[in-house]
Amino acid sequence: MERVTGIGGIFFRANDESALAEWYRDHLGIDLVPSDYDQKPWAQGAGPTVFAPFPRDSEYFGNAEKNWMINFRVKNLDTIVAQLKSSGIEATVDPELYPNGRFARLHDPEGNPIELWEPK
Repeated sequence: MERVTGIGGIFFRANDESALAEWYRDHLGIDLVPSDYDQKPWAQGAGPTVFAPFPRDSEYFGNAEKNWMINFRVKNLDTIVAQLKSSGIEATVDPELYPNGRFARLHDPEGNPIELWEPK
């Protein structure tokens, strides 16, 4: 069977897509979508990616109106959480150390849930 090789993009609706794209660039380092095909888009580092549908009534995302949550791998959870907090962004570190690493939660300006994961 032919398999996909990874995620080629994440597309979602936003109330103010330009402002939201800039927020992700400024606070999480995700480059803006290139304005032409000669420029390269943001490239994620190689590593594990979990693809997991959740039950419709899951409380894992927080707000029941949100249908998705993105999880970003990070090298140093404490450093990025400190950077976010210094910019006035609330990020909550899960105190539990899981077998696969550490996690933190935050929300973008439109209330979309984000999970940061420092793999073990």
